[in-house]
Amino acid sequence: MNQIPGEFRTLDNKSLTPEEKHLLECQNQRMVSEHKANLLEIQAKKHWDLFYKRNETRFFRDRHWTTREFTELLDETNPQQERVLFEIGCGVGNFIYPLVKDELNLQIVACDLSPRAIEFVKSNPLYDPNKIKAFACDITTEEVFDNIQENSTDIITLIFVLSAIHPDKYTKTLQNIYKILKPGGVLLFRDYGLYDMAQLRFKAGHKIADNFYMRQDGTRSYFFSTESIKEIFERVGLKVVVNDYMHRRTVNKKENVDVPRIFVQVKAEKPV
Repeated sequence: MNQIPGEFRTLDNKSLTPEEKHLLECQNQRMVSEHKANLLEIQAKKHWDLFYKRNETRFFRDRHWTTREFTELLDETNPQQERVLFEIGCGVGNFIYPLVKDELNLQIVACDLSPRAIEFVKSNPLYDPNKIKAFACDITTEEVFDNIQENSTDIITLIFVLSAIHPDKYTKTLQNIYKILKPGGVLLFRDYGLYDMAQLRFKAGHKIADNFYMRQDGTRSYFFSTESIKEIFERVGLKVVVNDYMHRRTVNKKENVDVPRIFVQVKAEKPV
């Protein structure tokens, strides 16, 4: 989404305060250089590998909310039929292993850009190569098809992953996803929403482009509007069924933290 400098759109139940508008304006005072931005793209795999080297399995919590938010994972209409789930950007397995513990009838395929993250997935005691296939790949390229066939998956999950990819590669990424989904298959998506707290907190020197930022560790994050994500999905032929802003709060009573969060949640289908 192209945004006019100095003009800030508002979301459902979210109006920017003068202070928040000022924070966004300050981000434009010093941008990431073109050379640095290109280097971040070239070294994306390296930065994520270093992230998992530093944090190992400690950074992200297991995602126990997924079956509540995405009831498609349960398939209560035909629980005896095994389905194929492909998680893109699996990290160390915080999404897939709660599903394994729930004993859902799923054949799981999982990939991540970071080979080190895949090592952690495979070292988990719950890893069963008869039920889980995990591999490292760049989902924005054709190499993903070395490990998974076209029209082979019932469900694909893209949870806080697309935001870490350069916007120029969104179309190619979604084209690959479209090819991998079976006709009638579903894509489940959640990611950072426009004007989320994390976006407002970026200082000058971290903005790469509109709504696209560099973190201190070299990883990157994009912040989506519902309009922009709908346009990206429909561009490759996906049918958007649900497309909402999710307003949540991050609460840590021990550290006296209570901040609002904004996510975008989408369910999209590959037409039959």
